Amino acid sequence: MTVKRQPSNHGYEELTDEQREAIESVSMDMWPAYINATLESLPGAKEKIAFDKFHVAKYLGEAVDKVRRQEHKALMAEGYEDLKGSKHDWLYNPKNMTHKQKIRFKALRDSTLKTARAWAIKELAMSLWHYVSKTWVLKGWKRWFSWALRCRLKPIMDVAKTIKEHLWGILNAIVLKVSNGPAEGINSRIKMIKVRSRGFRNKERFANAIYFHLGGLDLYPDGVTR
Repeated sequence: MTVKRQPSNHGYEELTDEQREAIESVSMDMWPAYINATLESLPGAKEKIAFDKFHVAKYLGEAVDKVRRQEHKALMAEGYEDLKGSKHDWLYNPKNMTHKQKIRFKALRDSTLKTARAWAIKELAMSLWHYVSKTWVLKGWKRWFSWALRCRLKPIMDVAKTIKEHLWGILNAIVLKVSNGPAEGINSRIKMIKVRSRGFRNKERFANAIYFHLGGLDLYPDGVTR
């Protein structure tokens, strides 16, 4: 059983000792409230807490964007527009780009721009999630820290320090192969339902809408196939 934790001990208190023992992993953000609540309430929590890839990627993506903004401002002051209009290029997955976008982005990422270096550091970190052996993934992260903490890009260095402090939980996430990705995807779809409906009068109607759109209901009449 895998649990996505809320920042309170209350949820754990509702579980029996047997149920707590049955929890194999707890996928979470690197927020102290989540960590402390789980450490205090769950047996063997240090080996079960898994810091989610989704949030690690988010922190690194924000760091890359900070580098881009700083560098873009400096370049524009000198009359260069190398990074103009490239904000989303550094955030998108290249696999989802059009052919024209891929060509433009390749020129950017292969350049000597600081932003290109920051992006490469982020991408290397994301590639480490494919490891299976804890020994090898630890070696991979040590090489990454050697680069990230000496890159002279403050936003990247700051995030690297945070990741290093929480590496134990990241290693757990990689080895246990757990992620908040599916839950985050469902949350995004629920938010979209609320936005498109422009709100609901009460919680019951909101819940019904969620079940209708995401509950996998078979709404076709008997005898009718899709």
